[in-house]
Amino acid sequence: MSDQEWTDPHCPVARTLDLLGDRWSLLIVRDAFDGVRRFSDFQRGLGIARNILIDRLRALIAVGVMERCPNERGTRSEYALTEKGRDLFTVVVALRQWGECHAFAPGEEHSELLARATGAPVPPLAVTAADGAPLDAADTRVRKVAPVPK
Repeated sequence: MSDQEWTDPHCPVARTLDLLGDRWSLLIVRDAFDGVRRFSDFQRGLGIARNILIDRLRALIAVGVMERCPNERGTRSEYALTEKGRDLFTVVVALRQWGECHAFAPGEEHSELLARATGAPVPPLAVTAADGAPLDAADTRVRKVAPVPK
């Protein structure tokens, strides 16, 4: 993507949304975290049209979030998160936790993220200062970072 195509070329949130801001892309990443690797499993689990899934997988590969890799039998490709893709885990958890708090009526059934080792719910994510003190929007500000000269 050239600079002219970015929604806001200086904002990391805008650039991330330009790269991943489609619901299907984030749901594909979510399913990949849950162990889905095969095209047919993504399609079946998401109920997504084949052409849209092909487009989103290609886009995720193009930005380095996913990669194609051979399956054990070498018959078909599978899809796996790259290191860049695995770095989205905190983002997916933050969206999940916001949804658990704000997207369901009290007592409404929903899924829950559990720690494998203990079976306990994953505690809420929190933004903290270097000293561990909690931060919210009122405690932060945005600073533009100047480009590094080449």
